[in-house]
Amino acid sequence: MIEYTLLFGLGFLTAAFLVFLISPAIHRRIVWYTENRMKATMPLTPQEVRAQKDMVRALYAAENARTAQDLIREREKSLSLQLRHDSLALDAGRLSSELGALQAQIGDLNVEAAEMRSRLRKDENYISQLKTSLHIAEQATSAKESEIETLRTRLNKFAEKADNLKIDMAARDTEMESLKSLANALRDERDTLRQDVNLLQKRAKDAEQKLTQQEHLVIRLEDKCAREAAAAADKETLLGRRQQEIAKLKEQLKSLNAGLRKANRGLRDAGLATLETKGEELMQEESPASELDSAAVAARLAEEVRARSAAVSDRISKAKATTGNDSAMREEIASIAAGMVALTALNEGPSSPIRDLLPEDAGNEEGERVSLAQRAATILSQPG
Repeated sequence: MIEYTLLFGLGFLTAAFLVFLISPAIHRRIVWYTENRMKATMPLTPQEVRAQKDMVRALYAAENARTAQDLIREREKSLSLQLRHDSLALDAGRLSSELGALQAQIGDLNVEAAEMRSRLRKDENYISQLKTSLHIAEQATSAKESEIETLRTRLNKFAEKADNLKIDMAARDTEMESLKSLANALRDERDTLRQDVNLLQKRAKDAEQKLTQQEHLVIRLEDKCAREAAAAADKETLLGRRQQEIAKLKEQLKSLNAGLRKANRGLRDAGLATLETKGEELMQEESPASELDSAAVAARLAEEVRARSAAVSDRISKAKATTGNDSAMREEIASIAAGMVALTALNEGPSSPIRDLLPEDAGNEEGERVSLAQRAATILSQPG
């Protein structure tokens, strides 16, 4: 604490010492400024004193003249005010009378004002009602405006749809034009197709006539096939009997051959005798074998002709509505007829007169039509 007081005292003393050092210079400066100020304001010569007096007199004279003018002006103002006061007194009397009249009018106006206040209250009530109705109307108008906006948006959408529909209509008009041209082309094609259909109908009628003829021919061939089949069945029974007889003959030949072998053993020239017996045996065995082969071929050919004729009759019954396979049908019927001719020749044997009518060369040139005789000769020339 003492240190702080010592430091404070030391600081205060240093400050006082500095003030004592600076104060003489500041005092001299103040004195110099004061002297200069006094020299500037106080006159130093008689001319300056006289000039100052003249200036004061002039200022006083000017001030007196100004006050005189102000006095004259004030007097004129007082006169004008007096005159104005008189006129105002007259006006006040007149206004007092008017005031009485006005007070009477004010009474009347108060009554009217009361009536007007009542009317005003009614009008205010009516205005409040109008305000409420106006608020409701504003809300309705805002709702209607929103509806109008929605309707405008819908109208814009409908306009866009209408534009799109116009574009679609234009595209459809072009499509209609193209379709009209296509329809005209189709009409022309229809006319040509009608002509083709008429031609095809004529051809179909001709084909039907030919088909009926072929059906009659097939019926006749079927009857003939049935007769030939019956004959073939009879021949098959005959062939079976002959086969039984051949079997019996074979057994007899075997027994005879055994006896001959026993007899030839005792002979010196047994070799020649045995050769003759073998040749005879071979001839006897070959003749029934050839008969058996021809009978088997005839039976097989009869079965084949019967199956093919049945297939052709089925195809004819199914193909009455179409005429596209006439050539194939004719070829099949011709092959069946050739098979019947060959079957007849086989059943009659080598002495059949049909073999003399058939050509020896069954071949034909390419593109040439094959006749019935050539077909039959081809079937007979095939082995088995």
